[in-house]
Amino acid sequence: MYDLTGFQRDLLYVIAGYDEPHGLAIKDALEEYYEGEIHHGRLYPNLDTLVEKGLVEKGKKDRRTNVYNVTKRGRRELEARREWEDQYLGESTILA
Repeated sequence: MYDLTGFQRDLLYVIAGYDEPHGLAIKDALEEYYEGEIHHGRLYPNLDTLVEKGLVEKGKKDRRTNVYNVTKRGRRELEARREWEDQYLGESTILA
């Protein structure tokens, strides 16, 4: 996960939070978080990168719609990231 951009990590988190989200659902969630438009030229190449890295699987919902799922490897990477974050931002840490 260390070699992902922040945007790619955010994509992975969003996909993990939904059951087989399609691209537009992912786009909508990120636009809400980023408070701005996410262009297709940014979204889909980054989704493809996650697929190529084996962190996300891409499937077909119908002829026009792809759906995405986090792989077992992707879930392990998310868990490892959470553990790494927790050592710095654990419950006992107060952010000032």
